[in-house]
Amino acid sequence: MDLTRLLDPTAFAIVAGGTCVATLLRAPVADIARAGAAVRTLWRAPFDAAPLLAQVAAQARIAERHGAAALDRSVIADPDVAAALAAIVDGAGGDAVAALLRRAREGRGRRHLAAVEVWSGAADLAPAMGMVGTLVGLANAFATMTDPAAIGGAMAVALTATLYGALFANLVFTPVAVRLRAAARSEFVGRAELDAPLAALARREAPRALAA
Repeated sequence: MDLTRLLDPTAFAIVAGGTCVATLLRAPVADIARAGAAVRTLWRAPFDAAPLLAQVAAQARIAERHGAAALDRSVIADPDVAAALAAIVDGAGGDAVAALLRRAREGRGRRHLAAVEVWSGAADLAPAMGMVGTLVGLANAFATMTDPAAIGGAMAVALTATLYGALFANLVFTPVAVRLRAAARSEFVGRAELDAPLAALARREAPRALAA
């Protein structure tokens, strides 16, 4: 089978171009940019809270020995943990720290969901654009009934457009959306594990921070 016969630039332009334009019209630019940037995360390992939990435990030992003020000198890469420790240094209580972490987690979840919805929307649009290409090809075929050579080219556009729509939706857009959704769910659940130890640290250190 000669697969090069399945290459049709006109059908590709209709399906790919139509899907891109429709996606741009449906989603905010910020969400589209976020969806594009999220592709880089597809090959990362799933989120693992264990290193962060170990880091929190180490910070708890530092605070126990030297006081909550000592946490201000720690260099923390994770933004959520860093924000929680900064709040603890400022004397925030356990409930306030837990609420801070929850807001950060929910905000991150909303951003991840926005990226997922862009890819899911593209998966819905691609078959529709394939159907548009099919209709364009059929219209050209009926318009050139007296020219057998032209009919063949028009029918090629009609059939390959449907093929491209199905391939883009099922081999590109849907798999990306599914993997991003799974990664977002894993991170959301994993980050929830940080609430308890950081809130406990805040409750323990809040009286000392106020006394200081």
